[in-house]
Amino acid sequence: MSDVLYRIIDANFNRCREALRGMEEYCRFLLDDKSLSGQAKQMRHRLCEAIGRLDTASLLCARDVVGDVGRGLSVEGQLSRATLADSFTAAAKRAGEALRVLAETTQTQNAEVAAVCEQLRFGVYDLEKAVFLAAFKRDKLEQIRLYVLINVDAETCDADALGLAQKCIAGGADALQLRAKGVCDKRFLALAEAFVRLCKTNGAVGIINDRTDIARLADADGVHLGQDELPLQAARKLLKRPMLFGGSTHSTDELQDAIAAGFDYVGVGPAFASLTKPGLKTAGLQYVQQAVKRLAGTGIKPIAIGGIDPENLPTILETGIQAVAVSAAVCAEPQTACRQLKKILTRP
Repeated sequence: MSDVLYRIIDANFNRCREALRGMEEYCRFLLDDKSLSGQAKQMRHRLCEAIGRLDTASLLCARDVVGDVGRGLSVEGQLSRATLADSFTAAAKRAGEALRVLAETTQTQNAEVAAVCEQLRFGVYDLEKAVFLAAFKRDKLEQIRLYVLINVDAETCDADALGLAQKCIAGGADALQLRAKGVCDKRFLALAEAFVRLCKTNGAVGIINDRTDIARLADADGVHLGQDELPLQAARKLLKRPMLFGGSTHSTDELQDAIAAGFDYVGVGPAFASLTKPGLKTAGLQYVQQAVKRLAGTGIKPIAIGGIDPENLPTILETGIQAVAVSAAVCAEPQTACRQLKKILTRP
């Protein structure tokens, strides 16, 4: 019976170790996430250390590769992987299953080893969730180069706001933020729902300004929180699905606070005098450049904002920024202006 037990432990140890390596490589090379990659690596080393407390010689001697009846067994679609994300998910499932078997079988040999395997099983579940959220964020953020702010007030016709959004998307806008100041909640929600549908239908990222509750109800891709809005950690508690969180920063102190809070992207500026917010002090290009350098390696995307137009965009791109947000610059001829801005942004 001991040979059978050792074969089960050995097979599931190998299965789990290989799966954890696959998860680690996904985090390392695709997500470029040092923390998540480190978590997978640490779990793999903990597993090896734990199994190393058993009789490793007996484990190896019990291995029977040639005589294993499960070696050639397969089911339809077993190795079907359309994307690297599919490969990660499959690896996470294998790791969890193998750890459950290890937790139960090693219990007969060493209770401490079994406890480690059980801890690692829950660690795999937690890592799978963290990676899913990181991949969602990465896919959305990589898409954004041109971010357009759509401003609505009590006097603005909803159809005009949606028409402006449609023209901006047609011109190449990657993300749009709906700002609705002085609008009642009932109208805001209805407009937000239509706005989000428009963005999703046309492949743009749809962001709601300030209101996490409206963003959640409208199924938006994200919410942008101002300095006086809900704290990020409080806003996250309202969510039931992945969502981007953006913030505004106008100084190095505010930038440091945004990094500590863990925003997914931050607006940095105003780079130039802003017609939308004339009372806000200009932060200038030096601050934008500082923000780009400070955010490198944090996973937080900087988006320059404030007075940006086709004439000054080449200058701001010299700071190293790769994404910009505009509002007034696209009001007159939205489709034409967006097309011009996007052409400059994507110029080799």
